[in-house]
Amino acid sequence: MNFPLYIAYRYLFSKKSHNAVNVISIVSVCGVALATLALVCTLSVFNGFQDLISTFFTAFDPQLKIISAQGKVFDGNDERILQLRSLPEIEVYSESLEDNVMIQYQDRQVMGVLKGVEDNFVRLTPIDSILIGRGNLLLHDEVADYAIPGIQLLSALGTSIRFLDPLEIYAPKRGKKVNVANPSTNFVKGNLFSSGLSFIVNQEKYDAAYILTSLDFARNLFQYTTEVSAINIKLVPHANLNQVKQKIEKLLGNDFIVQDRYEQQADTYRIVKVEKFISYLFLTFILVIACFNVIGSLSMLIIDKREDVITLRNLGANNRQIMRIFLVEGWLISFVGAIIGVGLGLLLCWIQQEYGIITLGTSGSFIVDAYPVSVHLSDILVIFVTVLLIGLASVWYPVHSLRKRLVKK
Repeated sequence: MNFPLYIAYRYLFSKKSHNAVNVISIVSVCGVALATLALVCTLSVFNGFQDLISTFFTAFDPQLKIISAQGKVFDGNDERILQLRSLPEIEVYSESLEDNVMIQYQDRQVMGVLKGVEDNFVRLTPIDSILIGRGNLLLHDEVADYAIPGIQLLSALGTSIRFLDPLEIYAPKRGKKVNVANPSTNFVKGNLFSSGLSFIVNQEKYDAAYILTSLDFARNLFQYTTEVSAINIKLVPHANLNQVKQKIEKLLGNDFIVQDRYEQQADTYRIVKVEKFISYLFLTFILVIACFNVIGSLSMLIIDKREDVITLRNLGANNRQIMRIFLVEGWLISFVGAIIGVGLGLLLCWIQQEYGIITLGTSGSFIVDAYPVSVHLSDILVIFVTVLLIGLASVWYPVHSLRKRLVKK
């Protein structure tokens, strides 16, 4: 152990001549530890909410989604698109077409989004995990086309999952001028019958607007032939998502956008990340305030050890070595506080994961009963480095004052 570190270690853990210095040192370590603990727990809770949101989106959104860079639809028979079918990394290739429609059931009308999908959509995502009701996942047969609406949409239409009358779906005719005298001629109408199923994603964006049906019905309603609004892809097991994504982007060029699940829900994830970053900034500011105790502790220690400084100089220690003693002392206070804070934070996160002590309430209106927690190693490293950097910055003033006194003497 080198000389400054050994002396600083003794100063931190040995009894001082004045008890107040011991108390201030303990308070400094506790302040840094509590601020660090708050950072670990808060960022882990935000990670938990982000992971919780992703579990619901993955039941509806594909691993990769290809959309047009310009416009709502593109030709599904484009040569570049057809080349995707031969890629060995792709397990399921499924087309979809969606657009806004007006939905009428008896005397009620709502605006929604009709999404036509292929029959292999059931293999694309774990759609079964969000379906409710009694019935088979059937989108069409020889007689009719069937609907799988969101649960909130059914509520807005005032019907149950098994509605008796068909849903009347209206979409505006493409490329036609509006006939003010007879507005009904401006729309294409189609009927969808009950499949006995509905879905619930626990996100209003889907539950209150979307209807799943067959791709052929959507094309007929929107007056398209081979056009699609998206190509949905599921990769083979153990395929590298980022590598396949880059490969497809290179193949398709700038006319298409390839999105993973996070990019498909960019707005939601962006909100969570912004809130997490703002919380990090606020708690870091609290950490800065806590580190003022380190300044006080170090200043008191310098005063307390004046005679030791004289003794060390008489023994041959130069000014630089003496300054390094107190620099290391301040760093040790921050380091010990960071270790204790991270350790306690990880312990509290584990307790919350296992036992769910802090609940979201007893009303039963939440998806989960307790605050979700997910610890990420990258966050722990960022917190640890932040604490050490702020701790090092906080010791500058007292050590700088000591340097001036040493030079003056």
